[in-house]
Amino acid sequence: MSLSKLLCDKTKGVAAKRERRKEARPGELLDAALDLFVEKGFAATRSEEVAARAGVSKGTLFLYFPSKEELFKAVVRENISGRFKEWNDEFATFEGSTAEMLRHCMTTWWERVGATKASGINKLMVSEARNFPDIAAFYQQEVIQPGQALIRRILQRGIDRGEFRCTDLDYAVYSVVAPMIFLILAKHSVGVCVRNDIQLDPYQYIASQADIILNGLSIPSGDSNQDPEKT
Repeated sequence: MSLSKLLCDKTKGVAAKRERRKEARPGELLDAALDLFVEKGFAATRSEEVAARAGVSKGTLFLYFPSKEELFKAVVRENISGRFKEWNDEFATFEGSTAEMLRHCMTTWWERVGATKASGINKLMVSEARNFPDIAAFYQQEVIQPGQALIRRILQRGIDRGEFRCTDLDYAVYSVVAPMIFLILAKHSVGVCVRNDIQLDPYQYIASQADIILNGLSIPSGDSNQDPEKT
C-alpha cells in the first residue's frame, strides 16, 4: 500500500472518530448535567461545571444548549418526559385487569425513573420550583400534566370496566402520585422521611401502597350497589 493511501486512510479514520465524538457530545453533556443538577440543585449548578465534567469547553456546551435553562429542559426530556410515549403505548396494549395495570404503572415508574439518578430531578423541583417559575411551568407541562393524565386514564379504565367505583378523578390521581413522591423524598433525604431503624424496600412499599389504593377503589364482591355504611 502506498504512503499516500496510508495517509488518506488515517485521515479518514481520524475524521470518523471526530464525527463519532461530536455525535456523542449531547449525550455526554446531558449525563454530566444530570449528575450536577442532582448533586447541587438547579441554582447552584454552573454551566462551566457541566462542560468541564463532560470534557468540553463552555463554548461547546452552548453550541448544543444555549442556556442552563435549555440544558435542564433537555435533561428532563431525556430522562422523564420523553418516556410518556412508551408508557401510553403500553397502556393502549395492556391486556390485564386495571388493578394489575395500576400496580404495573407504579412499579415501572420506579424502575425506569425512581430507582435511577433521574429521580433527583423530582426532589429538585420540590425544593426549587418556587424560585424558578419558568422552569416550574415547563415541568408542569412536560411531566406533571402528562403523568396525571396517564394515571387518570388508568383509573377511568377501571371505572369503565366496572372494576373501580366512581370517584372524583381530579383528586384520585393524587392517591397514586403522593406515595411515589414520598418514596423519592425518602430515597434522597438520608433518613429524614423514614426512621433510621427501618430499611424501606421500594417494591414492598409500592405493593403496600397499591393494596391500600385498590382496596379503596375496587368494587366489593357481591352487590356492587351495596351501601358501604350497611356493610
